[in-house]
Amino acid sequence: MIEGPLFYLLAVPAVLILGISKGGFGGGLGSLAVPLLALVVSPIQAAAVLLPILCVMDVQGAWVYRGRWDKANLKILIPAALIGLSIGTVSFRYLDSAIIRLIIGSLAVGFTIHHWLGGLLAKRAARGIGLLRGTFWGTVSGFTSFIAHAGGPPLSIYLLPQRMDKTRFLATTVIFVLFMNYVKLVPYAWIGQFSRENLYTSLVLLPLAPLGMWLGIWMHRIVPENVFYRVCYLLLFLVGLKLLFDGVSEFR
Repeated sequence: MIEGPLFYLLAVPAVLILGISKGGFGGGLGSLAVPLLALVVSPIQAAAVLLPILCVMDVQGAWVYRGRWDKANLKILIPAALIGLSIGTVSFRYLDSAIIRLIIGSLAVGFTIHHWLGGLLAKRAARGIGLLRGTFWGTVSGFTSFIAHAGGPPLSIYLLPQRMDKTRFLATTVIFVLFMNYVKLVPYAWIGQFSRENLYTSLVLLPLAPLGMWLGIWMHRIVPENVFYRVCYLLLFLVGLKLLFDGVSEFR
């Protein structure tokens, strides 16, 4: 089990944020979890610790939104995700911690800037289901999901312009992410990421998963979402900048 108070000082809110996001509050801010943990452990280890926890959350989310997803979109996105996950698997061994920090930091900063600019990319994109766009963003989502569990932002860039029903959007996202996370179990095991230390740490943090999802449902009802978004996006931006700084520093 990973030891040290600083790790758990960051791991507890990271897992809760994941649960809150999957509980329907905070959108893609679950992407904050890996960058947050990457401040104290390697990004690779952070992703490995969180994956089993994510898989448990996904099952609960899939049950809540069962049968409400958009099959037409998933027929495009799931094969594309397999391409992205394969690219992540092949390239993972050749990406050192500095490069991964730079990638994750860039994702965090880019996602935040995209949000602050009002989602200009999403607004300019064509509406409706598109094979080429779906394949591209599904591939990107698979890759970013593999290295940092950050498949949500690219997926949102593709799905949001379709302006589908909120429940259908959430259900489609839940099933797509569930698929990617369970597929990732195989390559993560293959590249040796499920060490005893990582699995014990995941087990210790696992009780926070249902608590985080319950908080997401509760906060959705009583907390002004714009306040929560402002704080979390600012935090995501600052964490992303820190990871970019650390990644650049490691090259010196």
